[in-house]
Amino acid sequence: MDNTDKQIKGMDATGCMDHIDRKILSLISKSFPLTERPFLSIAEQTGITEDEAVERVRRLKESGAIRRIGAVISPRSLGWHSTLCAAEVPEDRIDEFASLVNSYDQVTHNYVRSGHPNCWFTLITPDKAQAERIIHEIGQRLGTEILDLPARRVFKINVSFDFHEEDEPPPENG
Repeated sequence: MDNTDKQIKGMDATGCMDHIDRKILSLISKSFPLTERPFLSIAEQTGITEDEAVERVRRLKESGAIRRIGAVISPRSLGWHSTLCAAEVPEDRIDEFASLVNSYDQVTHNYVRSGHPNCWFTLITPDKAQAERIIHEIGQRLGTEILDLPARRVFKINVSFDFHEEDEPPPENG
């Protein structure tokens, strides 16, 4: 593979993301363009072609740098119920717990953390009664108590990162 191929794929000589990849990540982590041609908008903001923008985002997704691209909808704005749940799960049952919790479409995040309780997940449902049923069902199936910790007040639920480095390499003469 020559340097042209590496540049098109967005990798530097070490196989790491280049400044354009980082700029794309910064742009789309703040706000994915809601236009008829979002990749054209990304291309125009990064100085690349639309096709290259599509290819770079595809590669970043395949590499795991981008988990997903989609809307984040506020459950509260829809009148839905969201809650943080926690459980103390024995080490030898964590995979079983994770598999069961992940089987519910209403679960948005599921983590094992150090400390006690050690398993945490978020649950979003149309109403509190459905959340209570799911929490009870998970607890019953695994024989463990699930703590239900609904938010009393939301301060911040979004995140954006500035991956873009100010020290961009100068354009190549060519």
